[in-house]
Amino acid sequence: MKYVEEFQDPELAARLLDDIRATVTRPWALMEVCGGQTHSIIRHGIDQLLPDDLELIHGPGCPVCVTPLEVIDKALAIASRPDVVFCSFGDMLRVPGTGRDLFQVRGEGGDVRVVYSPLDALRIAEENPDREVVFFGIGFETTAPPNAMTVHQARALGIRNFSLLVSHVRVPPAIEAIMQSPDCRVQAFLAAGHVCSVMGTEEYPALAERFRVPIVVTGFEPLDILEGVRRTVRQLERGEHTVDNAYPRAVRAGGNPAARAMLDDVFEVTDRAWRGIGVIPDSGWRLSARYRDYDAEHRFQVGDIATLEPAECRSGEVLQGLLKPHECEAFGTACTPRTPLGATMVSSEGACAAYYLYRRLELDVTGPRRQGSSVV
Repeated sequence: MKYVEEFQDPELAARLLDDIRATVTRPWALMEVCGGQTHSIIRHGIDQLLPDDLELIHGPGCPVCVTPLEVIDKALAIASRPDVVFCSFGDMLRVPGTGRDLFQVRGEGGDVRVVYSPLDALRIAEENPDREVVFFGIGFETTAPPNAMTVHQARALGIRNFSLLVSHVRVPPAIEAIMQSPDCRVQAFLAAGHVCSVMGTEEYPALAERFRVPIVVTGFEPLDILEGVRRTVRQLERGEHTVDNAYPRAVRAGGNPAARAMLDDVFEVTDRAWRGIGVIPDSGWRLSARYRDYDAEHRFQVGDIATLEPAECRSGEVLQGLLKPHECEAFGTACTPRTPLGATMVSSEGACAAYYLYRRLELDVTGPRRQGSSVV
């Protein structure tokens, strides 16, 4: 606990803020691509402490939030089957699909269970050989390795009644899509430390050079984020655009070799749809041919399910950094954690949830809201 508290020291935070204020000479816009960082920023009021010329834009860094509606509907279809035990992390159960969510499926008699690890789902499959057990595998490079390892273990143990519904996404292609947008205002990125702890930083220098943007890897505590901002601002003011690791206690250039080897064995890169954004080329993973028998989408033949996003939910613009949560007409009124229109209000890492939890009493949610547009 003491180790965490050291990265929340108010005196050190004040020094970093003084350094940032002394460095900034003109407006800059930075994007964090991590829901955990977004919540830390809003919870601790970091965005309010920074100079007025420095804007933090919240990007598509919430794994639950970017899971597309059609994948949620595939999960609902599979979970409704009487022969299926559908396992998921708890924050997916409230994500709205078309007309209902996984909680409602459970209320209607579906066997939907909250687990804390994909290995829990594999154990359930081993204990219930007469049932099909499906684990909902979503998230970025951080959660992909344990899901890959579970499929690898299922194959090694000969457990045939286990499968994975996959919706894994990758951060670097999302950064590329954001920078290619004609509406892009982002001038630098704070990269997610947990993603880089798995994958390393090797994919980022080409992006920094191509788009001439600094990319600074940082952590999640207040001092981590402020140090990341400080290093980013220094690069911007000097006209530099390099990759800088401000999270060396967790991140190495090559990442985690064992985790990367497991990903290479079990998954293959594919195009992937992002909720509210659209399809980004090479931005996700699917099970490789060697493990295709463990793909729930193929096993239950739900690949043809396609769904249109609801027009009243503007989470896509929030995820692209074109709209702050409270600028959406539905925020805090038609859309609340109890009555969510989209995943950004449900997830523990969603930007809308962060604003609702930590900021809504300070905001006027009844006044005029600005219009946004699409990135990709």
